[in-house]
Amino acid sequence: MHKDKFAFAQLIRILDRNHFNYLIKEYKYDKYIKSYTYWNQLLTMMFGQLSNRESV
Repeated sequence: MHKDKFAFAQLIRILDRNHFNYLIKEYKYDKYIKSYTYWNQLLTMMFGQLSNRESV
């Protein structure tokens, strides 16, 4: 059985979500966002890269 954390979980732990949210608010990127946040998009794109997806 696998006992260590997966690579994706280890990468997410490195990222500082508070600083990421600060940058989004600082440059007003969340102006028109209603449901799918930039954080969710970042995680989706990272997962796609790690799993060698050709398309989202």
